[in-house]
Amino acid sequence: MRLPRSVTCATVLALLSVAACSVSQDREVQLGEQNAEQINAQLPLVQDDEINQYVNALGTRMAQRTSRGDLTWHFYVVNAAEANAFALPGGYIYVNRGLIDLTSNEAELAGAIGHEIGHVIERHAVKQIQQQTGANAGVTAVCMLTNICNSTVGRAAIQVGGAAVFARHSRRDEAQADSEAVVNTVRAGIDPHGVPALFETLLRERRRQPMLVEGWFADHPLEEARIQNSRSLVQSLSADQLQGLETDSPEYRDMKARLSAIAPAPLPRLRDGDQQMLPEDTAGPQ
Repeated sequence: MRLPRSVTCATVLALLSVAACSVSQDREVQLGEQNAEQINAQLPLVQDDEINQYVNALGTRMAQRTSRGDLTWHFYVVNAAEANAFALPGGYIYVNRGLIDLTSNEAELAGAIGHEIGHVIERHAVKQIQQQTGANAGVTAVCMLTNICNSTVGRAAIQVGGAAVFARHSRRDEAQADSEAVVNTVRAGIDPHGVPALFETLLRERRRQPMLVEGWFADHPLEEARIQNSRSLVQSLSADQLQGLETDSPEYRDMKARLSAIAPAPLPRLRDGDQQMLPEDTAGPQ
């Protein structure tokens, strides 16, 4: 359907927001569960019980203190070297080991997870799925988390209706999730300075090892202004609000040690029909 020229971008954003609100929570959870089944069948998830228990405890500690604490939240660690994370509707959150490896303490990991929790709170994934009518969201998530679809070896893209589909958060979505991350960490008794600190690390790694973080930058627009905005959010908190907040824990250290002992998994292979090889001259910038 062609939109009238009089329909502005602001109007489209408003319509998408209304559409997202029209999806009931039960339907949202159903969407998340369906896509999680696809994703879990394709991604190399970490199977270590202690690692998963720690990440789920940390994520639940924040999620249950939000306006959507009534959801049944699920947190997964993906055995992929790329630094990335992703949230599905209804409280399904995936964090790559590559992102965990870049964190220096529990506050930074909490900031990353708190950010993805923010996307669920704001229902950003619901809007994305609605915009991708008929899209295979599970395969799209595999692309986002592992960077397999941007591989210089594969030069692959997911084809839906003849067009490549890659979910990307808008800068507005990212700003909302950043704000939620600060609030989520503080409510859980965790130092929110980990939010801008992790962003700074990601920017440094982009200069040192761009291939390991390009998936994050493709899905989560990040620039100096955004880091400054998150730092300003933290600075706006009172001394009383910041007093006694945790930065690290022995459990975090134990989890990282266990994770480092797990052999990296090979990139997942997309199912037949999900991947289309593109000629070198038509693949476009990666």
